[in-house]
Amino acid sequence: MSEIDTPKPAERRWLSIADLAAELGMSQMTLYRVIAAGEFPAVRIGRRLVVPARVLDEMTAAALATGSTVSAADWCGGGAT
Repeated sequence: MSEIDTPKPAERRWLSIADLAAELGMSQMTLYRVIAAGEFPAVRIGRRLVVPARVLDEMTAAALATGSTVSAADWCGGGAT
């Protein structure tokens, strides 16, 4: 197969709590607590919580663009403010 014909891996749209906690270097319980406190955006599907991968990408971009700390709580109400 040529480079043009090579299928690209599907971009991940959702992160599990376990995956996100590992990526952020924090415990799953800490992540569950900040989600429950309304300080981190998540989507509940039945009993399961997932986080849109773009939230992490947008938070990273904002921190790099501003050169300062961003708060995850800013993404809980529909995007950064």
